[in-house]
Amino acid sequence: MKKIVIAIDGFSSCGKSTMAKDLAREVGYIYVDTGAMYRAVTLFAMRNDVFDAEGNIDETRLKALLPDVKLTFQLNNETKLPEVCLNGENVERYIRTLEVSQHVSPIAALPFVREKLVEQQQAMGNEKGIVMDGRDIGTVVFPNAELKIFVTASAEIRAQRRFKELETKGMPADFDEILQNVEQRDYIDTHRETSPLRQADDALVLDNSHLTITEQKAWLMEKFNERTQE
Repeated sequence: MKKIVIAIDGFSSCGKSTMAKDLAREVGYIYVDTGAMYRAVTLFAMRNDVFDAEGNIDETRLKALLPDVKLTFQLNNETKLPEVCLNGENVERYIRTLEVSQHVSPIAALPFVREKLVEQQQAMGNEKGIVMDGRDIGTVVFPNAELKIFVTASAEIRAQRRFKELETKGMPADFDEILQNVEQRDYIDTHRETSPLRQADDALVLDNSHLTITEQKAWLMEKFNERTQE
């Protein structure tokens, strides 16, 4: 069975990361969460006062500091999944807060940030056998990926999923605030000048609004088997 690159793109809070993690574990591939990489850069920016009181970004300062950002992945011995580290610190918990969610899209829209991270992501896929999820994996990072999936779901369903996730982790959660954040991120992600979120022409669309986890897994494995046995 040949090894392939699997690119999973789609809107925020569609469950892309969970889907990609499960698929990678099932087929023995390496999983890379590119969203975590952008969140880690956002956390770095917040810690280094790159945002002013109104939420505007000091791009000159961030560009000067960006060479100091070192992103690596550390395997969690319990989950057997990689977690992102920022300059040697495991920041997985910190990057999942609503505060980071509210700042990540403007950071991810900056061309010099995307250029740095895309270069790292492409290097990770040189040997294939990788599952990567994000916003521009099938269009920019791996335009020649053998399997491209574009995931979508209604904004309300995505906000509810995010709300439950935060509640489960014992973190503050307000549904209306989360829904507003989801809709704002959708707009920014689809309208940014650099690498906007869009469906690749050869991507398979998966609307998981009303799918069970079992149904979703079955669909993904069917598409994986089709592409690896061609």
